[in-house]
Amino acid sequence: MITLYHAPQTRSSRMIWLLEELGVPYEIRPVSIFRPMTGEGSGDAANPHPDKKVPAIDHDGVVVAESLAIVLYLLDAFPEAGLAPVQGDPRRGDYLTWTAWYVAELEPALFAGLAGELAGAPMKQRGHDAVVQRLRTALARGPYVMGNRFTGADFLISSALAFGRHAFPADETIDAYIERCRTRPAAIRGVALDDRSGLQAAA
Repeated sequence: MITLYHAPQTRSSRMIWLLEELGVPYEIRPVSIFRPMTGEGSGDAANPHPDKKVPAIDHDGVVVAESLAIVLYLLDAFPEAGLAPVQGDPRRGDYLTWTAWYVAELEPALFAGLAGELAGAPMKQRGHDAVVQRLRTALARGPYVMGNRFTGADFLISSALAFGRHAFPADETIDAYIERCRTRPAAIRGVALDDRSGLQAAA
């Protein structure tokens, strides 16, 4: 059994989508967290995350925290879901490269754009432009970053883009990609379950 330690409308929300994609038994365990944007909330002693943040999972006693680690762990633990090339598959290197790129390049560009840090910062602007160009190039071959197959890399990339879409320039190809990922049946179910968990947490 997988337990997702979850706070509504946070990075753990997309993990409900991921668990729905896997189609394996899981439970959602709501926890309180400190929310820096509002200064509200506090860490929950029941949360196994080392920093009392979300997401974190417990899979039969194995605790994994942070989005990238959870994606890599779960998609290797449940290869039958077909969301990641397995060890020995020649596409594995490309998959790992995209997931690492998400952390190393996409997220910094996204938050720089959201924070308005690009103006007057040539190095950040070049990095931001490079992220957009790499996405455009991959999606021109599309429909996903590795071609015809939706993978954990698309899960991470599309969910981040949906969150911070206005950090990047208007682009029909990127918008169509986000929509393609967000309208997957598992993603739609994940949104509904996140909304329901928010109501339960407020009750």
